[in-house]
Amino acid sequence: MTNLHLLVPLFYLNILATCQQPITVNTEKSKNSQPDRPAGGPCECCEAIYDGMPESLLWETQISAPSEPGEPLEVSGTIFKNDGRTPAEGVILYVYHTDNQGLYSDGPKTSKCAERHGHLRGWMKTGSNGRYRFRTIRPASYPNSNAVQHIHPIIKEDGVLPYWIDELVFDDDPKLAEEELNDRPKRDGDGLLKLKKNAAGTWVAQYDIILGKNVQGY
Repeated sequence: MTNLHLLVPLFYLNILATCQQPITVNTEKSKNSQPDRPAGGPCECCEAIYDGMPESLLWETQISAPSEPGEPLEVSGTIFKNDGRTPAEGVILYVYHTDNQGLYSDGPKTSKCAERHGHLRGWMKTGSNGRYRFRTIRPASYPNSNAVQHIHPIIKEDGVLPYWIDELVFDDDPKLAEEELNDRPKRDGDGLLKLKKNAAGTWVAQYDIILGKNVQGY
């Protein structure tokens, strides 16, 4: 699908409680509604976004189990509308990636595409502030290859079919060449995660997404 085939005061507690409320996902269209329009061209296995998706989604998710081998990683940010300023509400972000051996391992057998995506996959849905966050492990590069470490993101917003955006890559990856960064389509952003390791030993990155940016037919 891509060239390689994210306080003590009561006021703050109330905000946190609001953000944590599950958002019900309705993937069925009413009979009178218009069908979702395509955007971004072919999207191989994008339909896997629906395979195993929970009925209710939060703005954040934990992808890897505590026993999952690998270095912990946390990616967060804001999804904006096409103007690059307005937070986008109700957007589903689906991500998947390899394990610490570079394999899409132990994927669900419910469909070929879901199996291809492996077991390290997760979903988020933005609230009114457009925020998202996922915690997982840092993926490894494909075995015996020059492929960079990466995370695959797929976007589903109201009225638009699921479409892929630029893979999330890491600025400290020795396999990441400047030429590759320049050649990326930069769909919804350049996909570059600028990593820092916090005191707990977790890789942390902030990455914002602009819907429809450089997406063909959007």
